[in-house]
This record gives sequence, structure tokens and C-alpha cells, in this order.
Amino acid sequence: MKKDNFESLEKKINYNFKNKDLLRNALTHKTYAFEAEIPLEYNERLELLGDSILNFVAAEQLYKSNKYFSEGELTRRRAILVNNNSLADRAKELDMGKFLLLGKGEKKQNGDTNPKNLANALEALIGAVYLDSNLNKVKKMILSIVFNDDPQF
Repeated sequence: MKKDNFESLEKKINYNFKNKDLLRNALTHKTYAFEAEIPLEYNERLELLGDSILNFVAAEQLYKSNKYFSEGELTRRRAILVNNNSLADRAKELDMGKFLLLGKGEKKQNGDTNPKNLANALEALIGAVYLDSNLNKVKKMILSIVFNDDPQF
């Protein structure tokens, strides 16, 4: 198991996990899980949950803060906020690459800087925070990280 301490990531997202396994799962790439001696959960299921929560929160915040935008404009702005490139940028700001648990081959291919891996890990992290807490806490985290505390975007 990677020896990195996840405390600095928890500080950056302003959330301390009660269940550290959820955090570890969010940061575990399937290549790492497949190489493990014991079965490990990896981040794909959390990623699905986090993606759905992220889209919901983004749509809700854009709707509430941009009263006169059309559906098309709201959809365009949401897509910009939640696309893989934007999420990878946010993950880089959190320095998430250094926390990713990757298999040997994925490490050799610089998987810790791969935008897809970073975006997926951020979505998984959102799912993990939601499961460890509640919708209000994960909304606060999303507003801070994805919206940079600017709900109008």
C-alpha cells in the first residue's frame, strides 16, 4: 500500500473522512486493485456516484444563480464546469496525482498526471464525501473546488 498520508488532501478539500476506506477507494485505480494480493475496491463505482452528484449540484447552482439564462446556456455552462479537462485541472490544483494508487504499468505511463485518471478520481472523491457525510457537505466542497466559490460561473 502506498504510504502517502491523505491528511493534506483532506485539508485541501476541507473535509475529514470518518471512514478512511472511502477515501482510499476513491483514490484507488483499478490497475492497483487488480495487482493487490487481496481484493480491493477501486474508484469506478464512486466515480459514477460522484459524477451524478456533481451534475446535479452544478445544474442546481447554475439554475439558482442565473435567473435569466436559457436552458441551453445553463447546459453549456454546466458542461464546461464538469468536463474531464475542467475536473482534471481542479484535481491538479488539489495535487491529487500524488495520492492516486496506481498499478505498475499505469505508473510507468505517468497515470498520476493523466487527465482522465485525475478527473475520475475527483468524481470518485465527490462520491466518497457524499457517502461519508451528506448532500450539504458535498455541495459545499463542490462549490469550493469546482465553482471556486462562484456559483454564477
